[in-house]
Amino acid sequence: MPTEQAPKVNFLAPSFTLKGLDGKDYTIGGPREKPLFVNFWASWCGPCEEEAPDLVNVYNKYQGQFDLYAVNVTPGDKMENITKFVETYKYPFPVLLDKQGTNADTYRVVAIPTSFLIDKNGVIREVVHVLSPRDLDKKIAGLIKE
Repeated sequence: MPTEQAPKVNFLAPSFTLKGLDGKDYTIGGPREKPLFVNFWASWCGPCEEEAPDLVNVYNKYQGQFDLYAVNVTPGDKMENITKFVETYKYPFPVLLDKQGTNADTYRVVAIPTSFLIDKNGVIREVVHVLSPRDLDKKIAGLIKE
C-alpha cells in the first residue's frame, strides 16, 4: 500500500475538499466506501463536450457502485457557462468548482479533460484522457471489481 501522495498511478491521490454547485463540500483523497472517478473539465473544452454524454451514461449504468466528481477548472471559465453545460448534459453527479485552479495544478492537469481513477483505498489506478464509451465502461467496471 503506497504511503506517498502524488498525482500519479500507484500513489495516494492528493487530498482536497471543494464546494459543489449544490453548495455541499466534497472531499477527494483517503479511503472511501466506493471507488472514485475524478474528471477535470471546462465548459469551453470541445473534448469535454464529446465526453459528457458518455460520463452520464456510465454513471447511470453503474449507479451507486462508484462516485464521479466533475471538477471544473474554474479560473478560465464563467459561472453561467458552467451551469449551462451542466444543464445541457444533465449531469447527475456532483460538479465541483476549483475556483483558484490550485487542485488542477496539484494534479498536474495540463490538458482537459483529464480524469483519475481512484480505488477505495485512495490510490490512483489510472490517469485517462478522452476514452471511447466502450473503453470508459471497461475502466469503470474494472475499478468497481477491485
